[in-house]
Amino acid sequence: MIWNEARECMSRDEMTAMQSARLVKLVNRVYHNVEFYRKKMQYLGIEPGDIKGIEDISKLPFTTKDDLRDNYPFGLLAVPHSEIVRVHASSGTTGKATVVSYTRKDIEVWQECVARVLAMCGVTREDKVQIAYGYGLFTGGLGLHYGVENLGAMAIPISTGNTKRLVTLMKDFEVTAIACTPSYLLHIAEMIQDEKIIDDIKLKVAICGAEPWTENMRNEIEKSLRINAHDIYGLSEVVGPGVAADCIHHKGLHVYEDHYYPEIVDADTLKPIPEGEVGELVFTTLTKEGMPLIRYRTKDLTSINYSLCECGRTLTRISRFKGRSDDMLIIRGVNVFPSQIEAALLEMGETKPHYLMIVDRVNNLDTLEILVEVEEKFFADEIKELESLTKRIAHTIHNAIGINAKVKLVEPKTLERSMGKSKRVIDKRNIE
Repeated sequence: MIWNEARECMSRDEMTAMQSARLVKLVNRVYHNVEFYRKKMQYLGIEPGDIKGIEDISKLPFTTKDDLRDNYPFGLLAVPHSEIVRVHASSGTTGKATVVSYTRKDIEVWQECVARVLAMCGVTREDKVQIAYGYGLFTGGLGLHYGVENLGAMAIPISTGNTKRLVTLMKDFEVTAIACTPSYLLHIAEMIQDEKIIDDIKLKVAICGAEPWTENMRNEIEKSLRINAHDIYGLSEVVGPGVAADCIHHKGLHVYEDHYYPEIVDADTLKPIPEGEVGELVFTTLTKEGMPLIRYRTKDLTSINYSLCECGRTLTRISRFKGRSDDMLIIRGVNVFPSQIEAALLEMGETKPHYLMIVDRVNNLDTLEILVEVEEKFFADEIKELESLTKRIAHTIHNAIGINAKVKLVEPKTLERSMGKSKRVIDKRNIE
């Protein structure tokens, strides 16, 4: 069964008409209620009447994370404070926290979109869903929680912090679905394997997000836990999880474009780029009331696909993320994304899906060291075997990123495990 089939299988013309009507309404609302947008539009010589449909969206200004921080905490509200029923916020580790505000209608739309994701992933009212995202100001926990309840399934708010207890309850409650970061799910899988209880686990599906992950990591998760693993995408600035997700065919993430209009632009020129080409993802929140955003630059790098999916949905799809423009490392003049390292390592089959990149600068030359977990058996072999594996890994990484890296093999569980977003890079060049 397809959740909200009328929306997910409508024709492109019908979707465009809906988006156009909602954009016109949105522009009028923010122009008259949000000083920030009114000033931006006036500076560009744009009036609400100039926007007649979705085809005019490129006339509108972009919004960035810095704009949210500059208007901290409530400068972008389009409604009175009395209509805001909830706020969420980022951690603010790279500056001021970005605060996002929701009306009751915003929460209802968010719940609906997450429920649509869950249904697309095969979750039904009969399922028991462990939510192992953090609760609180982070959008992950409550976003999935209310989506599970909206669908009518059983929500188990396990959050993060005690993996052993999570695994115990997964077994005792006969949990059938879990929502968490992919790196944390790998940690959970390790514990299940260590305790030799995989045959007692009823898990059938995972909804993973909040960090980039590769197709090879999906295969590792599915093999380890004997489940289907789906990719869910969202960001707090737009709403939270539930902006997009992939179906069982895993050929791109379906965007709920009836609420969140996607564009792909060149990260440097900000000009639209053709279907299929990689660029920066931009979103406009077509229906959000409390804090609507126009052309928000996500920094996520992906491509867009308008063709019909095998599942029957006509929703626009975005490809698995290559990375983030602000996560990209420039090492010796070469653009390097952590996801390239991960994909290369998992393709080998001899490494664990855990690694740490350490970038430094010695005598004005960038250096890259990569710590890689491998099976414990390799440390019991002769030194020559370990050296041979190190060379093979180094060669594989060089082929993937085009530069040489020093590879150091470490034993299983040496690298720190994260219950949230995993830390893959330490860039000492940026540490004062």
